[in-house]
Amino acid sequence: MIAHVRSLGLGVLLAASLAAAPAFAQVKDPKSVQPGAPKAIPQAPEKLPKIGADKIRGLDFLFGALKAAPDEASAKHVEGRIWAQWSQTKSDTAALLMTRAKTALDAKQVDVSVKLLSAVIKLKPDYIEGWNRRATLYYLQNDYTHALEDLEQVLAREPRHFGALAGLGMIMQELGDDKRALAAYSKALAVNPHLEKVPELVKSLTEKVEGRDI
Repeated sequence: MIAHVRSLGLGVLLAASLAAAPAFAQVKDPKSVQPGAPKAIPQAPEKLPKIGADKIRGLDFLFGALKAAPDEASAKHVEGRIWAQWSQTKSDTAALLMTRAKTALDAKQVDVSVKLLSAVIKLKPDYIEGWNRRATLYYLQNDYTHALEDLEQVLAREPRHFGALAGLGMIMQELGDDKRALAAYSKALAVNPHLEKVPELVKSLTEKVEGRDI
């Protein structure tokens, strides 16, 4: 079953997810959250390494190193370097807005943070972390429609974005769509085998989905 869901087209998965979302998007009943679902979309660590030579080698090299990492410590090190590349922007204005967005979020000013991230996206629409962080904030506001739309933008630009894939899985799991949650988690795990809790989620969801006539 896992091999099958990994073969699903990303565009098909996202299109189906977006189609399923509006009926649930604005209200999240805490009682409906599926047991075992992660509580936070994976995000970049607070301190990112300098990318230097990594930029020359590129993300393909880093993703290869991530899959081949012999232990969790090594994997986290490579993961941080991937996040560093995703987070880098040549625009000083975008970087400043991202910093202000984080400051606003730390101050519990979520709406202000969303507006600042929207400004980043307008300025640099190909900067995936603007989309990714805004998707996280929409998720925190229980706005699944807009969260899924932003995740679609992230994954259209970087299909290997394991944070966005895990986020997609979380939303689908919270909406009770185990099949699409499993597909998204499986894709995330195929890219990054060292994601916390995701292997257990794939195992439990596989057992649930295989037991249904879908």
